[in-house]
Amino acid sequence: MRIAVVNNFFPPRPGGSAHLSDHLAAQYAAAGHEVLVLTAAYKDAPAEEARDGFRIVRIPAWTLPQTRFAGNFDIGFTISPRAKRRVFDLLDDFAPDVVHQHGQFFDLTWLSGWWARRRRVPTLLSIHTRLESPLSKFNSFVYATADRLLVAPLMRVHRPRLVVMDILMERYIDRRYRRSHGGKVAIPVGIDPTVMRGGDAAAAHERLGFDDRPIVLSIGHVIPQRSRIALAEALPTVLDRFPETMVVVIGGLYHDEFLQVARRLGVDHAIRALGAMPQRDIPDFLAAADVEVHELEGIGFGTASLEALAAGVPVIACIEPDNFLSIRVEDGRELFITAPVSAEDPKADPAALASTLIRILEDPERTRRQVGDNAMRLIDENFTIARVAEQHLEVLAGMVRS
Repeated sequence: MRIAVVNNFFPPRPGGSAHLSDHLAAQYAAAGHEVLVLTAAYKDAPAEEARDGFRIVRIPAWTLPQTRFAGNFDIGFTISPRAKRRVFDLLDDFAPDVVHQHGQFFDLTWLSGWWARRRRVPTLLSIHTRLESPLSKFNSFVYATADRLLVAPLMRVHRPRLVVMDILMERYIDRRYRRSHGGKVAIPVGIDPTVMRGGDAAAAHERLGFDDRPIVLSIGHVIPQRSRIALAEALPTVLDRFPETMVVVIGGLYHDEFLQVARRLGVDHAIRALGAMPQRDIPDFLAAADVEVHELEGIGFGTASLEALAAGVPVIACIEPDNFLSIRVEDGRELFITAPVSAEDPKADPAALASTLIRILEDPERTRRQVGDNAMRLIDENFTIARVAEQHLEVLAGMVRS
């Protein structure tokens, strides 16, 4: 097959969907398929390059101003008459049998969907982010309006088949896009577990400047959907029991309210925000960590958490046991599930989170033995990029045949 992979986010830009689309493109190429990646320009990344058996073309883009309304996220958009001609020409020259899109609200998705409708080419769309705001009812209203008036109508142009990654995404799709797609297929997020294993804890300790303090690692961009506020609110109780504890946050700082909360509570001295860093450096910090925690808004379980499980690190998350649809997890077996504030408020309860953190830090080596092997087995059997790519290729081939 000739497969066009489309995502505004793609390495070297960091992010879960960027890495997933990169891994999938490499797996498609390794399986003998021709692959073209279309993405938005990013910093000094080359306009075109070929690697891992596939071609990457970066379309000139402008960056959305970083505002609280946009989650302070640096989103690159390509939309322009020139970009439309460029995308159409590239796809016409490549003549894909199928288009695999990532991100329902990106302009490259809309442009490639427009092209696919005209050329009668099937599209598969992976939705990585729900347009919701856990911190602002007004923003949630605006996002829902944008979904109804912009995203859903544009999706109806080409009626893609949608990849459902977890139970919350399935509910979201049924609520927002039920009349706009051509069917759903359940495929979890995929990762390469080997890249997060074998880290050097001493290297992380050297960068941090200490080697004898409990480390609560928190990986991933700090955005409203992953705000770390509950972690900051839990920290006073944790520090009362383990005063040397250090929270190490790795990821772009697009939303700093958790730091404001920490300063107000007098615990900001126990937080080290290192910013975004290359993926190759993350294994060292996973090797040094006693626990990883950042999924605290009740919005699911992302790539960074899966990678922490792959390294055998105890992970705390505020999720439902059936978060992965047919793949069930159990509290204290593969990971630790912390309780929400209430049935109406899915965010993690800070008191419950503090209790779980203390329980882990009381004997981190025993805890890692308790869940580490189970966590790695869960990933190896269900979430490897090879297994996930195989499922995608089965779906893509069926779409081409039909």
